[in-house]
Amino acid sequence: MQNRSLASHLGTYVYAAGAVFLGLLGIASGDFATTWQHVGPNVPLREPLAYLTAGIELSAGLALLWRRTARAGALTLTVVYLIFTLVWVPTYIQDLRNFDPLGNVFEQFSLVVAGAVLLASFSPAGSILSRLESNFARLYGLSAISFGIGHIYYMPGMLTWIPRWLPPSQMFWAYVTTIGFFLAAIAIISDILAPLASRLITAEIFAFEILVWIPKLVAGPHDHFNWAGNAISVALSGAPWVVSDSICRVANRAPQNLPPETALSGDEPKRTAKTGEGSVWQ
Repeated sequence: MQNRSLASHLGTYVYAAGAVFLGLLGIASGDFATTWQHVGPNVPLREPLAYLTAGIELSAGLALLWRRTARAGALTLTVVYLIFTLVWVPTYIQDLRNFDPLGNVFEQFSLVVAGAVLLASFSPAGSILSRLESNFARLYGLSAISFGIGHIYYMPGMLTWIPRWLPPSQMFWAYVTTIGFFLAAIAIISDILAPLASRLITAEIFAFEILVWIPKLVAGPHDHFNWAGNAISVALSGAPWVVSDSICRVANRAPQNLPPETALSGDEPKRTAKTGEGSVWQ
């Protein structure tokens, strides 16, 4: 992908892989990624909608892998995930004391944020969307807060999701991950140590896929819930990765390569309209 290393694109690849995984799962099963994609059994034309959604997710995920189609892919996934985010809102309004639907709102919202970040990064230099990339990335902090609250809400049941063999104890990792979400949220929103925080929260969520969802799938390969959980988990792992890549890319945009007067003014380097310099594909 142009002149940048593979590592600088991993977030985009993982986010795209999540969409492709969801698409393939929907095509294979004729169903949504239940219970995360909250489409009830009484929805008219539910099965055709599941196939249509799966085809859109698959196509958009693949589109992210090519520069000419990446912007369209990012826009499509942003819209799709926004719909699934909004679908959870009425469920939460029906019972405001139940955190579970709200937690699902912010899980889906994290995917919306990542899509918006990619859309901004693929937009022409100097455009409104391009200038909003950092602001979109900071919105991920809201989902991180929700994840931290969710850990508290689901405790002690959450302990059963942490492998027993992981030292020093399940309770230790429950507290560490909960505190980690809150600290990362503060760092990302405030832009204080945001690059470090975004990398750590990416590692935390990706570890959940490795340590929890993959073993569940191995233990129950015929359970649609396990396949759906893995597909969503890959997508959720890609979201903070995309955000982290964006935050680190902005932080690394060379003040040392700017004229002294520009560096002192704190102005961010401009991306050229012809080459898209500074975008994820450069």
